Amino acid sequence: MSGDLHYASLLKVSQLIKTRQASSVEVTQALLDRIARLDSALNSFLLVTSESALAEARQADKEIAAGQWRGPLHGVPLGLKDLLYTKGVPSTAGMSIHKDVIPTYDATAVARLKLAGAVTIGKLHMTEGATMQHHPSLPRPDNPWLSGYWTGVSSSGSGVAAAAGLCYGALGSDTGGSIRMPSAACGLSGIKPTWGRVSRHGVVALAETFDHIGPMARTVSDAAAILRVIAGADPHDPTALPDPTPDYLVGLGAGIADLTIGVDWSFATEGVDPQMATAFTAAVAVLESLGATIRPIRFPPMPIAEVMAVVSAEVAAAHVETYPQRASEYGPALVEMLEGGWAVTGVGAARGNVARLNFAGALAKVFTEVDVIATPTLPRGAPRWDDVEVMDMGALGASLMRFTFAFNMSGSPTLSLPCGTDDKGLPLSLQLIGRHLAEAVICRAGHAYQTATDHHTRHPALD
Repeated sequence: MSGDLHYASLLKVSQLIKTRQASSVEVTQALLDRIARLDSALNSFLLVTSESALAEARQADKEIAAGQWRGPLHGVPLGLKDLLYTKGVPSTAGMSIHKDVIPTYDATAVARLKLAGAVTIGKLHMTEGATMQHHPSLPRPDNPWLSGYWTGVSSSGSGVAAAAGLCYGALGSDTGGSIRMPSAACGLSGIKPTWGRVSRHGVVALAETFDHIGPMARTVSDAAAILRVIAGADPHDPTALPDPTPDYLVGLGAGIADLTIGVDWSFATEGVDPQMATAFTAAVAVLESLGATIRPIRFPPMPIAEVMAVVSAEVAAAHVETYPQRASEYGPALVEMLEGGWAVTGVGAARGNVARLNFAGALAKVFTEVDVIATPTLPRGAPRWDDVEVMDMGALGASLMRFTFAFNMSGSPTLSLPCGTDDKGLPLSLQLIGRHLAEAVICRAGHAYQTATDHHTRHPALD
C-alpha cells in the first residue's frame, strides 16, 4: 500500500478495493503493520485481532473478485469500541471485572458491519464502563496530535485509532458526548444518531436511556456510509426505532440552500475559549456562504443537575449485579458515580425525568423554526490529560460536556466535525444538531461544509 493511503477516506479506499486496484489483504496488512509500529505509544487498541482480520480480508477479496460486492464497507478495516460484544473475542468495556468476558454472539451493530463485509481489525480502548476516566490498571490513550493531551472520552481509542490512520473508521458510544468529544479532540467526523436509530443489543450499558451507538470517521461521508449499515430496527432491541433507514449517502451533495440553521450566539460563544469562538463564527459564515439561512435562536435552559440524577441512577442499575459486591475491582471515578446513583431517591429520579421531558419539548419547539442548530462541540481545544484527571466529575461535566449532554437528554441526532485548530495545533470542532431522525439533513450540512473547507483533510504528523 503506497504513500499515506492510511489517511485516505474510507470511501476512497473502498473504491480502490472494489475496483481491485488494491486488495483488502494488502490494506489490512498495512494497517496491522502501522498499528504494530505506532500503537505502543498511542494505546488506542486493547486487542488487535490480526488473524481474524486477515481472514475477513481474504474473504472480501474472494467475494469481490467473484463480483459479489456488498457495499462501501466491503473489505475496509474498521475498529470496535470494546463495549460492543464481539463473538469469540474478549469484550471488556474497559473494566477489570469483565476482563474474562468472551461473548458467544455479536452485538447487532457488529453483526451488521460483518454482514456488510467490513474487516474488524480490533477492539478499541475506552474509559472504564464508558465513564469519564480509564481504569487505573490500563494505560490511557494519547492524543496523536500532541502527546500528553486529552483524547476525549469515553470512546478514546476509537478517536485515536481513526485519527492516527490505524483504521478507516470506528464505532463509538455516546451517553454524554463520548462519540462527539473524542471526534472533536482528535479531528474526526462523528455522528451520534437519534436515540434508538442504532440498536444497543449486545452493548454494555452505561445509562440505557441516554446511550447511543454511532460511527466515527475522517469525513462526514465516511461516517454516513457506516451509519447506513448499522442503523435500523432490531428484533433483539425493543427500543430500536422501526422507521425505515435511508441511504445516508444519497443526496449528500445536494447543497444546503434550503436549510435554516439556528444559532444562539451567546450560548455558543460566551464563556468559550476565544480561539473556539472565532473558529465557530467562521464556520457559521461558511455555512451561510453556501446558501443556508442563519437565524438567531434562544437555546432552552438545560436542567443538567436534575437530569444527572437520572443518569446516576441508571448507571447504578447497570451495575447492580457486580456493585457493591466487587467494589474493590472498580476504579475510583466509576465508584464515585455508582455511589451517587445509589444515593438518588425515587423523587429525585422522577423530578429529573420530568425536567428532561420539559427540555426535550422546549428544544422541539426550536426545531419548528430551524432545520439545524449549530454549536461548538467542545468549548476549547483538548486540555492536558494531567489537568483533566485532577478535575472532579461535576467540573468535568460542566466544562467539557457543555454542548454535548443536552442532546443525550433529548435524544437528538448530532454531528461533530473539525472546523479549525488552536495555537497548539489541536483540532477545534463544530456541532450540528437536527430533529429526531434527521441524520440525513445534518450529514448533508456537514458534507457541504467539508466541500468548502479542508480542516478534515489534516492529519497528525506521526511518520
